[in-house]
Amino acid sequence: MQRHAAFEEYSISIYLSIASALRSSAFVPCQNSLSLANIHQSANVSRLTKVSVCIVTIPSTIHTDHAQSRSLATIVEDKVPQNNWENFSFLNYKKNVETLSIVRERLKRPFTFAEKILYGHLDNPHEQDIERGVSYLKLRPDRVACQDATAQMAILQFMSAGMPQVATPTTVHCDHLIEAQIGGEKDLARAIDINNEVYNFLATACAKYNIGFWRPGSGIIHQIVLENYAFPGSLMIGTDSHTPNAGGLGMLAIGVGGADAVDVMAGLPWELKAPKVIGVKLTGKLSGWTAPKDIILKVAGILTVKGGTGAIVEYFGEGVDSLSCTGMATICNMGAEIGATTSTFPYNARMADYLNATKRGFVADNANLFVDHLKADEGAEYDQLIEIDLNTLEPHVNGPFTPDLATPISKMKEVAVENGWPTDVKVALIGSCTNSSYEDMSRAASIAQDALNHGMKAKSLFTVTPGSEQIRATIARDGQLKVFEEFGGLLLANACGPCIGQWDRRDVQKGEKNTIVSSYNRNFTGRNDSNPATHAFVTSPDLVTAFAIAGDLRFNPLTDTLKDKDGNEFMLAEPTGAGLPLLGYDPGSDTYQAPPEDRSVVAVAVAPTSDRLQVLQPFKPWDGSDAYNLPILIKSKGKTTTDHISQAGPWLKYRGHLENISNNYMIGAINAENDKANTVKNAFTGEYAGVPDTARYYRDHDQKWVVIGGDNFGEGSSREHAALEPRFLGGFAIIAKSFARIHETNLKKQGMLPLTFADPAAYDKINTDDTVDIIGLTSFTPGKALKLVVHPKNGETWETELANTYNNEQLEWFKAGSALNKMSAANK
Repeated sequence: MQRHAAFEEYSISIYLSIASALRSSAFVPCQNSLSLANIHQSANVSRLTKVSVCIVTIPSTIHTDHAQSRSLATIVEDKVPQNNWENFSFLNYKKNVETLSIVRERLKRPFTFAEKILYGHLDNPHEQDIERGVSYLKLRPDRVACQDATAQMAILQFMSAGMPQVATPTTVHCDHLIEAQIGGEKDLARAIDINNEVYNFLATACAKYNIGFWRPGSGIIHQIVLENYAFPGSLMIGTDSHTPNAGGLGMLAIGVGGADAVDVMAGLPWELKAPKVIGVKLTGKLSGWTAPKDIILKVAGILTVKGGTGAIVEYFGEGVDSLSCTGMATICNMGAEIGATTSTFPYNARMADYLNATKRGFVADNANLFVDHLKADEGAEYDQLIEIDLNTLEPHVNGPFTPDLATPISKMKEVAVENGWPTDVKVALIGSCTNSSYEDMSRAASIAQDALNHGMKAKSLFTVTPGSEQIRATIARDGQLKVFEEFGGLLLANACGPCIGQWDRRDVQKGEKNTIVSSYNRNFTGRNDSNPATHAFVTSPDLVTAFAIAGDLRFNPLTDTLKDKDGNEFMLAEPTGAGLPLLGYDPGSDTYQAPPEDRSVVAVAVAPTSDRLQVLQPFKPWDGSDAYNLPILIKSKGKTTTDHISQAGPWLKYRGHLENISNNYMIGAINAENDKANTVKNAFTGEYAGVPDTARYYRDHDQKWVVIGGDNFGEGSSREHAALEPRFLGGFAIIAKSFARIHETNLKKQGMLPLTFADPAAYDKINTDDTVDIIGLTSFTPGKALKLVVHPKNGETWETELANTYNNEQLEWFKAGSALNKMSAANK
């Protein structure tokens, strides 16, 4: 072979593991050759990947993103699996780069990392209109993940589409139906008994339709995804609002409703309004009591619960490299609390370490080929920029009643006293999908051990929720679990538990004012224990453990002392803990069910007499006319989250039975007429009754109705039942000041009309006993305002405009009666 100063050529064909030294900018286009540089055999080969190389040509001068995009598109790769569980899903970096290169040629500008992932997954990159905050993107996600509560309805809808199997890799995770009561093993056994019918339905449906099934006890969906399925640069949707957790592994993971999941499961492109991109630059390094959780608690305080709406939050800067992969996941997870579409971090060595630790070194090896594709371009611009200095960041405590009320620990005592918050901490809870990593558990255990060394145990009730069976088994092996038990902790099941209201709490009475602190993500009124008087605060596992020791919300471990068993004062030592277990992860019990090879013999179990499961019937199409004299079912006052619209807790058992779960529609919302929940006046009888009862009366008398709402209506969980229920009960439109993204899409998918006041002041003018007309539907086109005609019971008729975010396809959903109706018609 000849050598030249600018080129080196080799002819090779090998099986190898590509190590991190290989930079993607070394690839250049050529007809029958591959360009490689700095190839060496990895010392830690977890799986051999075949890469066929003919002629390697390396120009010494190539090092630009444009060159990178063109060159990577020429790689000849054999199929590299996405994970260890599926033999039909593969990494697709080459295709993503090819797609992105088309968009580069069109837009001719640098891209953020989030844009690279989105545009690399476009269904039609040649013709797709692309404008942040304006265009609707048609995307091809790599996979779908469903938790058991939302999976029931998603699968029931998929069954209605009449397809033999899912077209996109999909998994179902049993984590939401396990109630915390007396302890992990017993709670799990009770849940399996109570929910046997639902679990059997999910297990058989997954087996029938080629879906991976994670049985009860496996762990929380987001932790299982991070440990097994997430990979850098990928795009995933999940039927849970905290799906963005997987952004800790450099992917875009987006929470959606079940109807969106059904589209992707059926092989249709997924639609998303092109998000804006908020950049968060991290400088410095975390230390002491400050944890990754404090970054998102700070960001939540800056952006508020709706400041991230319509945007992806992208973290970057030197401070990123000081965070563990699971720490980054924590930050992305709680991005749901600011309304963000999702959050992500650029690929780095900490992610590669985590992939190797979770037996996915072959994914890291392949990602290392594309490192320039897995970060923002130089010069990429953000729609908003926030900078956080980790050197000076304080630990934070957010709440009560909202996750964006951020208080630094140095001011917590003062603020708590000023506001009259109960300072006696009744319960301290660590774990959840947000903070249950090995690092989280290790740091919390180090604090608990410090207290034990001083003869102290938890003053507050203290619960521990492992995020997965793997985490539980590993902390049991390594001793952290024993420390928690000696400290007075109660081990809960590997499930969501109190974080989503699955908590049979008995230490206080309903209505009793009290304080709890958790390392969870969401703390809306009544969220955890259904007690509206509970003041719930969200913070890091470190501070939760410190509060448990002190039993007092005013305690600041950075400055305050405690008294040991002998009455001597001492300060808690700063927490310590490894990001990854030194001995590797212990997988624990085998909890995965793979689809069988022969799925034709599987029958899906749905009993016609069940009160837990109900086969869906299609909704009626639009009748083609404007709507007149619609009563207002309820005008909701204040915050109206999906917890207010369709509560979780004990209602989770009816997630597969639309008729039964509709009995909880809007029962938590406050009626603006009388400041009461679940008490509204029937426009025809004049009698007061519950919201679902009144809605049923209207429906059964062939009367459409509307709901009036305020700002960010439907924020919170991705709960599609909050959209299915009003449609099932005969609703026609939800008219609000503004909508949370997922809820607005869910309403559209079910054939409801989500509309917003062009003049928000119109909300205040509407009375609950008014009737309304919605005019302009017969000539409805995207961007065209509709007209609301308001007929007061006493007073003159008045009008106002209603805005909408519909596009042409979404209008077809409305006309067909639902997106599923349109899909079913296409499959006939």
